[in-house]
Amino acid sequence: MTAPALDEPVDRVGRGWTAALALANGAIWVGWYGPLQILLAKQAEQFAPGTGLSKESLLAWVTGVGAVVSLAANPLFGALSDRTVSRYGRRTPWIVAGAAGGALSLLVLAGAGALWVLFAGWCLVQLTLNASFAAVTAAVPDRVPRLQRGAVGGWLGVAQILGVVAGTGLATAAGGIGAGYVACAAFTLLGVAPYVLRHPDLRLDPAARPAWSWRRFAAGFWLSPRRHPDLAWAWLTRFLINLGNALVLLYLFYYLRDRLGYDDPDTGVLILTAVNGVTLLGTVVVGGVWSDRLGRRKPFVLWSGVLMAVATGVLSGWQTWTGALVAAAVLGVGFGVFTSVDFALMTDVLPKALDRGKDLGVINIANSLPQVAAPALAAPLVNHLGGYRVLYLVAAGVGLAGAILVRRIKGVA
Repeated sequence: MTAPALDEPVDRVGRGWTAALALANGAIWVGWYGPLQILLAKQAEQFAPGTGLSKESLLAWVTGVGAVVSLAANPLFGALSDRTVSRYGRRTPWIVAGAAGGALSLLVLAGAGALWVLFAGWCLVQLTLNASFAAVTAAVPDRVPRLQRGAVGGWLGVAQILGVVAGTGLATAAGGIGAGYVACAAFTLLGVAPYVLRHPDLRLDPAARPAWSWRRFAAGFWLSPRRHPDLAWAWLTRFLINLGNALVLLYLFYYLRDRLGYDDPDTGVLILTAVNGVTLLGTVVVGGVWSDRLGRRKPFVLWSGVLMAVATGVLSGWQTWTGALVAAAVLGVGFGVFTSVDFALMTDVLPKALDRGKDLGVINIANSLPQVAAPALAAPLVNHLGGYRVLYLVAAGVGLAGAILVRRIKGVA
């Protein structure tokens, strides 16, 4: 007998369920982006003297090592949640455990008095919050019918950008590095509560869980591009577009201060994030709903990627505060459509219901791997190969390549 948790969903989810899941998603992004946008950059600047590294290189190492942890954590916890048999369902235990662990890990960073604590703390943040994130994203194909996924993906996108804005705002307004981490930790923990307390998860029938085998468990993380070509092209599209975006965001604090000479780079990052968020909010739900109604995904991903590449090129060719504002606004328009529709596209190409969490975890490597690749590319580009102008030209080219490759997907319109 097929377990209810493995059935293809047919009943539309309500606004309350969507809002609670979106809040949980946004809380996770607060835990990530308060540090990434502000706090880690400040700590890297404090620790860099005496290490033999520039602040840019040290920040690249910290975020890069943390992203390596994320690469493994997301699919691992997704696979574990697929197999979880509990009275609370498959996903809820991991959402709770990940958020609690993430909050504690952010408090470790708040008290980081040594460089190794900075590295260890950020790795723990990536490990724990990816447990929550894997479970939150897997809840969508578990519960949402295909022709509602663009809209739900849009609301998750709204939560994502609000999480980035809120994390940046908390880190800026809290009054110090330690206080910033405490504020982000509290928001992360409280934000998942409405979903886990008010919306029971689907339970997996123990009879539907396959017998344990280390070999089969490990082999399941390999999704053959030959057997699943659409999944492979969708993955590559997401990776390249996210890599272009990661190259833009990584050194934004330093770009404003060192290249544009902006007097208050903390506030500058917050302003650009807010501008980006406003335009993203204007397109993320609309793009997802429009995609659902037309029953098409690829044109939306293609043209949103092209628009993002154009905006990134503006950062290279128009290096002024006004240029940065224009680029942030245009990037938000493109990334809003991409966020909702690409998420729906990914759920449309998943191979098996039993492995939704694991497969989405593998797909989410396309989100975290750019955090590894971006520092490796960005540091030499900024320090030795032409500076920020070349960095943003490369970012535009990478994102444009990803947008074009979505046309290779055959099984989705």
